[in-house]
Amino acid sequence: MPALSSRSAATLIAFGGAAALAAAWYFQYVLGYQPCALCLWQRWPYYLGIPLAAFGALTGRRDVLFLVALLFAGNALLGLYHAGIEWKFWPGPASCSSGAAALGSGNLLQDLQHIRIVPCDAAPWRFLGLSFAGWNMAICAGLAALACAGLRKS
Repeated sequence: MPALSSRSAATLIAFGGAAALAAAWYFQYVLGYQPCALCLWQRWPYYLGIPLAAFGALTGRRDVLFLVALLFAGNALLGLYHAGIEWKFWPGPASCSSGAAALGSGNLLQDLQHIRIVPCDAAPWRFLGLSFAGWNMAICAGLAALACAGLRKS
């Protein structure tokens, strides 16, 4: 990947991250794909990384770009972990199973009618062989690579 200025890299990351987050919201709120607990965890680096990248684009601070690279590289690993759960390579956390629901009104049957638990080990959608978690992994790896390209330029 060619070297970019830190401001250019940060700008691309802010817009790319915002587009990825908007796509996740579109799939959730428009198309009705409900996220599992791991999917929601994978959104947090976007919530932090997009404003940080925008700040880095405005200021040109390389230390901010370094933090953005770490955030998205870590999220790529979380996406890999989640995709491995979907492919049954390893088990997922207990919060992604039936124990995730907060039941407590005293009427179990009524609670179960209103609570929809989305398991982390079932990919509800795939495109080109990748699930939402797989695409998150690829996008975050690309965003981290962009940040590293912006860090390489002197």
